[in-house]
Amino acid sequence: MPLVGGRRWTAISTATLLIPAIGIGYAVQDNTTTYPTMLMLALLCGLGGGNFSSSMANISFFFPKERKGSALGVNAGLGNLGVSVVQFLSPLVITAGVFGVLGGDPQTIMKGGQQVQVWTQNAAFIWVPWIAIASVAAWFGMNDIADAKASFATQATIFGKKHTWLMCLLYLGTFGSFIGYAAGFPLLIKSQFPNVNPLAYAWMGPLVGAVIRPFGGWLSDKLGGARVTFWNFVVMAGAVLGVLYFLPVAGQGGNFTGFFLMFLVLFLTTGIGNGSTFRMIPVIFLNQALQGVPANDKEAFTRASREGNTEGAATLGFTAAFAAYGGFFIPKSYGTSITMTGGPEAALYVFVAFYLLCIAITYWYYARRNAEMPC
Repeated sequence: MPLVGGRRWTAISTATLLIPAIGIGYAVQDNTTTYPTMLMLALLCGLGGGNFSSSMANISFFFPKERKGSALGVNAGLGNLGVSVVQFLSPLVITAGVFGVLGGDPQTIMKGGQQVQVWTQNAAFIWVPWIAIASVAAWFGMNDIADAKASFATQATIFGKKHTWLMCLLYLGTFGSFIGYAAGFPLLIKSQFPNVNPLAYAWMGPLVGAVIRPFGGWLSDKLGGARVTFWNFVVMAGAVLGVLYFLPVAGQGGNFTGFFLMFLVLFLTTGIGNGSTFRMIPVIFLNQALQGVPANDKEAFTRASREGNTEGAATLGFTAAFAAYGGFFIPKSYGTSITMTGGPEAALYVFVAFYLLCIAITYWYYARRNAEMPC
């Protein structure tokens, strides 16, 4: 974002989503579409997803550190809401030819022993007009900030800083969990509670996590990001243990209501943690840049603040990209655990261990008295 400007990059990266949205819409109508083609379209979705990181980095420059949590929380919460909207809307729009002759012919599938017509392409085409509108709105409604411009070499200094990697781990524990649980939740319902329709519940968890994220940012502005993050990970570890308690054992027993409520708590805490960790990042790098700078030296103070804000913005973008791997690792962990042990319990115990590591990191470096970088 600092290379070309937040406005330009957000508009351009958003517009690139038109390629996979239209491409996937046509690809799913052709049974001969190859796997490499679908993989390439999926990769192009990831390129467009860079607009999330750029918008977060851009917004961080506009607000003082005591309001960064609230501002970043609102922006990211609305962005994360898309996960729930997709899971809720897609099963609805594929059941009717909402685009008429422009949308293409339906496909015939077997459901309940009967032939049913579906328009799977609608799940992709439905986003085309909204992507176009968002691209135009970003181009004409956002601003490039002259003070935010920085070379790649200047931004690359974050890779040599310890707190960049520590916050990558913490954000993997929050946003990575959010996106991973969102992807894996319906699969886990289907495998553990086969009599339950996963589509009826899959969208609820991401909705809770997205809606609560602004509250996590606001709460962190009031109480401190590290304190909120610390207790948030404590609750996350407890919620995973709750999920384990309500799972069926060897395919027998289990309590779906308890399982579902524990997952709602998990989604709730991933949302709060998303807000609190993203509040921590800009504050950490701003405080680090201002260490040892005399408050009465306005020129040095301004230069250090600019440097801290630039590094904080670059770290926001990098940690967001890093944490997105949670969308792969969590569902993969479920599958590997079920294949090797017959159930998802081993994966869930690994998640508990990871959250305990996040608790220790947050406490030692950020939350305890006389911590290295209180925030």
